[in-house]
Amino acid sequence: MNGPEIDTLVRLLSKLPGLGPRSARRAALQLLKKKEATLLPLIDALSAAAEAIKTCQTCGNLDTRDPCSVCADDKRDRQLVCVVEDVADLWAIERTAGFKGVYHVLGGTLSALDGRGPQDLNLATLVERCAGGRVREVVLALNATVEGQTTAHYVADRLSSSGAEITRLAHGVPVGGELDYLDDGTLVAALRARRAV
Repeated sequence: MNGPEIDTLVRLLSKLPGLGPRSARRAALQLLKKKEATLLPLIDALSAAAEAIKTCQTCGNLDTRDPCSVCADDKRDRQLVCVVEDVADLWAIERTAGFKGVYHVLGGTLSALDGRGPQDLNLATLVERCAGGRVREVVLALNATVEGQTTAHYVADRLSSSGAEITRLAHGVPVGGELDYLDDGTLVAALRARRAV
């Protein structure tokens, strides 16, 4: 029905998170209809990003510089390291402006089903960063999934001899959440993580 260029555009767009084939066709059509206003500037932005973006050798963040702007910030507490699964998680925590330490991106979680073992994660550099008492606390900010929790336990075990305090994000009732709508696992986690008022 379409030329190969349009089919390729739709196929590539459908690989983006949240875009299935139908959404990708609508996005492609919008881009093509407004070529001057959206498609051409998007091409320029993608090209510039592909050339300028680097992976930070210290933490694994994506930025236009190495070390990234977080690692290069002198106001950050370098003895406080937040371990995340992916750059998206790092960006989510940064959006809150509530964390003043530095980060470490693992690049995934352990998953026997997907064939991802410890050698596939950015663990060696984390162990090196924490060696010799250079880090006071490591916050494990991994997803509350089976893979995330398995990875958290593995990372905690690997860092046990570093001398750093190993903590994790609290789990439980979200702000504004209603108990009746929460799943059983979340309620159990909230009960176990209760604290004095």
